[in-house]
Amino acid sequence: MLHRHSRREFLRCSLPSSLVCAVAAGFEDVLAAQSAPAPRYDLLIKGGRVIDPAQALSDERDVAVAGGRIARLDRDIPAREARQVLDARGKIVAPGLIDVHVHVYDGVAPLGIPADPNCIAKGVTTVLDAGSAGAHTFPGLRKYVINVVETRVFAALNISVVGQSTLSEDNENGELLDLRYADPRLAIRTIERNRDVILGVKVRLSRNIAGDHDLAALRLAREAADAVRLPVMAHIGSTHSPLKDILALLSKGDVITHSFHGRDNGILDGRGRVLPEVRAAVERGVHLDVGHGRASFSFDVAEKALRQELLPGTISSDVHQFNVHGPVYDLVTTLSKFLHLGLPLEAVIERSATNPARTFAFPSGLGTLRAGAEADVAVLSVMEGNFDLTDAQGETRVGHRKLVPVATVKSGRLYGSASIPVVRV
Repeated sequence: MLHRHSRREFLRCSLPSSLVCAVAAGFEDVLAAQSAPAPRYDLLIKGGRVIDPAQALSDERDVAVAGGRIARLDRDIPAREARQVLDARGKIVAPGLIDVHVHVYDGVAPLGIPADPNCIAKGVTTVLDAGSAGAHTFPGLRKYVINVVETRVFAALNISVVGQSTLSEDNENGELLDLRYADPRLAIRTIERNRDVILGVKVRLSRNIAGDHDLAALRLAREAADAVRLPVMAHIGSTHSPLKDILALLSKGDVITHSFHGRDNGILDGRGRVLPEVRAAVERGVHLDVGHGRASFSFDVAEKALRQELLPGTISSDVHQFNVHGPVYDLVTTLSKFLHLGLPLEAVIERSATNPARTFAFPSGLGTLRAGAEADVAVLSVMEGNFDLTDAQGETRVGHRKLVPVATVKSGRLYGSASIPVVRV
């Protein structure tokens, strides 16, 4: 009877013994690889100090990511269980930062800057463009920015149909000097068509923008916001009307931005005390936002307010064309200024991740590292030394701690090139 050779016997008969050993070992490696279980996680951020105020957590943890979501938050998750491991030892691991006041309508609004190099590259996964676009210019913001950049961009629609396309260093005429451009009807229609990305109505009330009819402009914004059940974001500072009259038109859920500016009609009276109307507004649910900007943050005002236990609900940068090279630079620099003013790191993260996610109707799952949440993560270093920190009034103070972005993860995907080791397991 003819003997049928097995594949192994054929190899042994027809190939040199050394080659047979190599082929056999190769087959064993392939079989072993096929039988080994696939990694459970796409990414493991290992060894960092996790700060997640939404969970009252500030301790060393590993963060495991799978399918764009936070899969597990635990101590000592084995590195072999992940396809990639991000070494975060000695770093802060926080929810992806959320900046609720930016201007990223690059090329249209004079204030506009590119979103990605100034936001997601700096630990900020999600932003609210604060009024760069109005009803007539919003389609372009959606088509050329929101739909294409890596940063997750939402908007507060300007009550003026032209948005912030008028005021610049070369043209001093703001978008609300002529209230005929403030059209609640068109704002409502634009919001209804873009509810997935428009989260509020923006109105700027300074004299150079709204003249002496700031309250009339605010009422028009109020009309539109109430019709679509969204908050008003009101820009204050150097207004024609006293702040108490502006606050009287704001309701629970509305936002005052530039809360700590150093100009007239601010949150402090002539003796540096917080106005009672400001406290009353906060008590009824009006949110105070920082909105640093080029002219809207004062160390002195913030320091006096904090001493009187008046804290901002959210810390935002108002980063734009005229402050991105100083004094603002980015959100983490603004956060560093509040570290200098004495806020704990946990309180700073709370106001730049946790609270923003609750202030506006962002998609659920942002602002936390809870299991099941969107896998947005900011990995930060806390540098120690002497650092010049300058406010919008030109006052420079020396801070001794500075936050520096190291790596950003959005929806489970590492953005760009991390400056700390990423190991492929």
